[in-house]
Amino acid sequence: MESAGTLHGQLQRGLGRAARRAADRVGAGEYVYDCVRRDPRWDRQCESRRLYYARLMVDLEMPAGPVAQHLSDPSDQIGDEWRVDLALGVLADLVRLSRREAAVPLRRYAEEGAHWFDAVEELIDLADPSLTIGLDELVAARCDDSDLATLIPAGHNPVIETWAAVQPRIADALARQREAGRAARRAMAVSPGRDVQSEAELLDLARRRGEGAIAAIFELGRRRTLALLDLAEELLPRGDQDPEPSRFGGAVSRALREYGPETLPRARAWAVQRGGCEGMGLSILARYGTRQDVPLLMDELRTALERREWRAAANPIEGLGRLRAGEAVPLLKSAWTESTYAYLRPRILTALTRTAPHTAESYTIEGLWDCEEGVRHEAARLAPLTRETRIRLQRLHHDTAEEPDVRTAAAARLMT
Repeated sequence: MESAGTLHGQLQRGLGRAARRAADRVGAGEYVYDCVRRDPRWDRQCESRRLYYARLMVDLEMPAGPVAQHLSDPSDQIGDEWRVDLALGVLADLVRLSRREAAVPLRRYAEEGAHWFDAVEELIDLADPSLTIGLDELVAARCDDSDLATLIPAGHNPVIETWAAVQPRIADALARQREAGRAARRAMAVSPGRDVQSEAELLDLARRRGEGAIAAIFELGRRRTLALLDLAEELLPRGDQDPEPSRFGGAVSRALREYGPETLPRARAWAVQRGGCEGMGLSILARYGTRQDVPLLMDELRTALERREWRAAANPIEGLGRLRAGEAVPLLKSAWTESTYAYLRPRILTALTRTAPHTAESYTIEGLWDCEEGVRHEAARLAPLTRETRIRLQRLHHDTAEEPDVRTAAAARLMT
């Protein structure tokens, strides 16, 4: 990862300031291509870059050829499922941005590439049958029933409907999915009776970690019984030692999210004891902590940034923002610029707007160009209205490739 002080490094991080600078910098296009080829995302399952890079390619009038060359590289056969993920997404978003020539390499990769299934999913999501003529035969030949079920979107999709009209197996898969949806709706319409098991029985069932343990944990969480805190101390510390108990520890963590300030005493102890529950403790402090927890949250954030443990910074940032801890502003500004984990920035922007509204103004303006949907949404709501931001809000509102909540926020802001 390049330095955050360079245009290349800022593009890798998906920062809005880089998107605003790129048009005036010679060589910016090559940096964009490098980012698409190398995929700089720190967490590929959470972070967004595809629309960010696709927009830059449109703004800089960059051809899709180098991205297509990346897809056809001989190293495509090495089996790395992430090697082409970003490139496929960029091509699909280029099509959404009216660069229909990008559909050609996307279609070619669906026919010939090692990770053809991912390209097929992108083409289906584009919902344009004219881009997938004849591809139904390949899909029907290569996919088993499980694959077909994965390909069929939850809602109406014209590509799948067109394929189903000529491919019996796809039609059968579509019918099964619709029936499964109807069955799920019928099941939801029936209100099940409350479990009559006692808390002691549920705890015993959860401790056995056998069949029904997960359901018992969630029922304890629904009842908000404090005994679940004891269960957390039994299950969470073992998560890194044995993959089997970690599944149950994860269920405890999810169940505890339904609790409130009554968990604070235990959470404070967990956060300092380092016995395996510190992550859960910090999560609770982020949501319910008080001013007395600011020093601990500050220490946690400072340590996370020094060690570049970006995920560990999430809870302290959330908590410090909620508590409007002005002393955290320098650390928040540093995290915004330096972090290679773009998924942190929605939290950082929320924290900045709460702790230092005036300082946050420049970040909300920059956020209109950010790679993360959450940042763009918050920025659309809060960025000061200037000639530049109004133009950007209009683009976000009218851009069909943009996420619906961002478009809605941009439209609402333009009415003020």
